[in-house]
Amino acid sequence: MRHHNANRKLGRERNQRKALLRTLAVSLIDKETIKTTEAKAKELRPFVEKAVTKAKMNTLSARRHVIEVIGNVKAAGKLLETIAPKYADRKGGYIRIVKTEPRKLDAAPMAIIQFV
Repeated sequence: MRHHNANRKLGRERNQRKALLRTLAVSLIDKETIKTTEAKAKELRPFVEKAVTKAKMNTLSARRHVIEVIGNVKAAGKLLETIAPKYADRKGGYIRIVKTEPRKLDAAPMAIIQFV
């Protein structure tokens, strides 16, 4: 039974999955839109949305938490200074996933993930 195993494994071990999500989050924060596989996009959405919600608080502990979760001071700074204030009046749903055509090489379902 798969109780309490809601997240996707993405073919990686736990520390590799965590590193993958962090690098995808940094790329998304820097570029504000990225193209990746659908499974990775669906895993990335709650990861980044929780960070944005925490960044909206704009307290010292919230800043430290966002830096710890994202793992990149520059990207966390951009999240705290420019992205989070845009969504100050929004309760959630900061990210949009748009499905695109499958990848030609292996027919993996692809998606574009971007801030709303």
